[in-house]
Amino acid sequence: MFSIAGKDFRINQQIRVREVRLIGDDGEQLGVVGTAEAIQMARDQGVDLVEVSPNASPPVCRLLDYGRFRYTQTKRDREARKSQKTNVVREVRFRPRIANHDRDSKIRRIQELLSDGAKVKVSVMFRGREITHPELGVSILRGVAEQLKEEAKLETPPLMEGRRLNIILAPMAAVPPPKPAKVAEEEETPVGDQAKEVQA
Repeated sequence: MFSIAGKDFRINQQIRVREVRLIGDDGEQLGVVGTAEAIQMARDQGVDLVEVSPNASPPVCRLLDYGRFRYTQTKRDREARKSQKTNVVREVRFRPRIANHDRDSKIRRIQELLSDGAKVKVSVMFRGREITHPELGVSILRGVAEQLKEEAKLETPPLMEGRRLNIILAPMAAVPPPKPAKVAEEEETPVGDQAKEVQA
């Protein structure tokens, strides 16, 4: 499919120049023709005359089914956006005197975000006089980084921003999944052998 940059194109009667350089639906160069003649050719073939390069002299136009072209372009753009990995940075906040249960819950949330491919900004928020004990925040952040060392790498060390102490964790490179052959071998263990193992 012929690729055209941009979103909106002049088609058919919207093209107001006297003549255009014409390209056929199959990519064949048809030369310079009058715009009215090019529009008639498009009608005869059941397609549209689409201006693909308005700044050329004369402008370059192509014979193609514009509706189908826009549909495939939109579909291709959607697929490209889906496959495109955006570096999203999500934030999870802790308090200096966080309870163990809440801490574990937040670490599970960080693991979920990392498994989705997002970077995670881990913050410890200080209120009032807590700011005089930044070592509490450093201790929490160290503990989180240590607990997640198998799943994440420390991208930025502890950094104070206002009343927050932050680190950024980035997901590790994906580990290839185990080979399916081993799974198949385990599944094919005869029932009799399983029974012997249970008795043993």
